[in-house]
Amino acid sequence: MFDQMLKRMRKIAEVESEGTAMEQQIGLWSRMYHNRAPWLDEQVHSLNLASVIAAELARLATMEFSSQVTGSKRADFLSEQYAPVLRDLRTYTEFACAKGSVVLKPYVTGEKIGVDCVQADCFLPISFDSTGRLTGAVFADCLTSGKAQYLRLERHQLTADGYEICNYAYEKSGTSWKEIPLSAISKWADLTPKMKIDGVDKPLFAYLKMPGANTVDAASPLGVSVYQRAVELIEQADRQYSRLLWEFEGGELAIDASTEALGYDHNGKPRLPHLNKRLFRGLEIDAGGQDLYSVFSPRLRDESLLNGLNELLTRIEDACGLARGTISHPEGEVRTATELKMMRQRTYTTVRDIQKSLEAALRDLLYAINVWTELYHLAPGGNWEVSFRFDDNVLTDKSQEFSEKKQLVEAGILFPWEFRMWYLGESEEQAKEVLA
Repeated sequence: MFDQMLKRMRKIAEVESEGTAMEQQIGLWSRMYHNRAPWLDEQVHSLNLASVIAAELARLATMEFSSQVTGSKRADFLSEQYAPVLRDLRTYTEFACAKGSVVLKPYVTGEKIGVDCVQADCFLPISFDSTGRLTGAVFADCLTSGKAQYLRLERHQLTADGYEICNYAYEKSGTSWKEIPLSAISKWADLTPKMKIDGVDKPLFAYLKMPGANTVDAASPLGVSVYQRAVELIEQADRQYSRLLWEFEGGELAIDASTEALGYDHNGKPRLPHLNKRLFRGLEIDAGGQDLYSVFSPRLRDESLLNGLNELLTRIEDACGLARGTISHPEGEVRTATELKMMRQRTYTTVRDIQKSLEAALRDLLYAINVWTELYHLAPGGNWEVSFRFDDNVLTDKSQEFSEKKQLVEAGILFPWEFRMWYLGESEEQAKEVLA
């Protein structure tokens, strides 16, 4: 377990090839997201497509998203701990889109509960149940004090006998690590080496993974990056973009001038016009009675290169479940609302799948927060419920849908409380109470 965790915790730039297929791919997705893809160098420049795609899908999935916890004083406390997660939810979702998954892990801090967002390359899954739900994982906490390096591994495991949490501390000694007591580090001194919690039927963390089949390892229940199917296409797009940049750079207007016309400075170099050093290029040529100046202005092939790049971008959109025109240049104008809806359908389907995963993860997170609240007696008991409201403007016109539903209410086809649930994201109980 420890050796595996160390491999996972290596810097992305140092990931070696001996890891599993999923470990290698998670490392690749991370490097792409951080704009350090392995194919980038002085000749190949980046369009930064990985982070653009992850950010766009996260934006669409969380746009105008709202969630409320209601029902009691316990609900009020849960809502207070939940609020920071909602505030940073787009960022967490973007990390999950890029790297395939994240874990939202609550922890008790004083009289409150904080939530850590652990990215896919910073935790090690160790067990799943028959439905593919993550039931065990190891999380790492690194600490540096002067020249000394310390590492804490926190193992969570849901078993038939209860829920176990174990903490292990290590100190780096030369090139190896040795286990030390938690009390040796003041930051970890209050942690319990081993804890068992009864009456828990879910992990005390939430696993947010991206929907879709795992094309890296079909037998693995781990999530994959939203751009997994487009990795090779993204590489080709970067190379095509670099060709385009070179075409513009190599085809820059220049004037090749004989040194006879330019003369020489005191260092013996051709004297280029001060304001046009980029334009003039001095050549050691014998004009032979011909013109002393020659204009270099080749015909650029930018149109064909741009067309090739745009074709690659449309293929990337198809592979990532995005509507054409999201990152590519649309080939023609959409003339009707029906055509626009059809174009957006692919993005809508992708975003809705992400939203379903997001809702399931947030429910699991609130369950875990509630367990810690109960264990540490942080708030009075009480029933609570959570509601979610996702925006669907990807596919629909909000103002048009508002008018249509308002007409349904006026015609008596739709109840006013149903309208409030849709528009304000209230639960049925809340909507009826306000109307009463």
